[in-house]
Amino acid sequence: MEKGIIGKKRGMTQIFDENGKVVPVTVIEAGPCVVVQKKSDEKDGYVSVQLGFEDVAEKRLSKPEVGHIKKAGVAAKRHLKEFKLTNAAELNVGDTLLADVFAEGDKVDVTGTSKGKGFAGVIKRFNAQRTPMSHGGGPVHRHAGSMGSGTDPSRIFKGKIGAGHMGAEQVTVQNLDVVKVDAELNLIAVRGAIPGPKGGVVYLKNTVKNA
Repeated sequence: MEKGIIGKKRGMTQIFDENGKVVPVTVIEAGPCVVVQKKSDEKDGYVSVQLGFEDVAEKRLSKPEVGHIKKAGVAAKRHLKEFKLTNAAELNVGDTLLADVFAEGDKVDVTGTSKGKGFAGVIKRFNAQRTPMSHGGGPVHRHAGSMGSGTDPSRIFKGKIGAGHMGAEQVTVQNLDVVKVDAELNLIAVRGAIPGPKGGVVYLKNTVKNA
């Protein structure tokens, strides 16, 4: 992983490219992120850094978290995330990463927590089809329908679609274009939509795709 940073989704807007074409973008407040912990080959078997984002009062953290932060000698942070950065060996505890770690034209993967939808039926949750609406279909038009044989195997296999809790899960959108970077305001605009509501925490890193 060449680059990575923690940010917060601020909302969507649109900008115009050099050809006058409208580009829908999501604005992310990326950083500043402080290096809270550094891991090395000698001690941990791999090289990485743990970044902290968004100041918070110590009373909002647990005792182990407060001890972890004080050991690093940095201000208390609400969000911590580990990144295996290419230049991790060059970074030290207390260093700050800003939005300008990314540049216009970069391709990124954005990970966030999707909006929670609560309990949802099988049609909304998995795009299932209704049962026939005529000939005595009964009051079960939006139910899941048949799930398999009765006698054998006499059970429903794991993984079958059904009603249940929808959303509020980790989602990654891959291969998004970085359209604009404002280093002064710590803002990054990426093309398209990303998971989560306004104010949701997201993680940016270089895309794993080649194209």
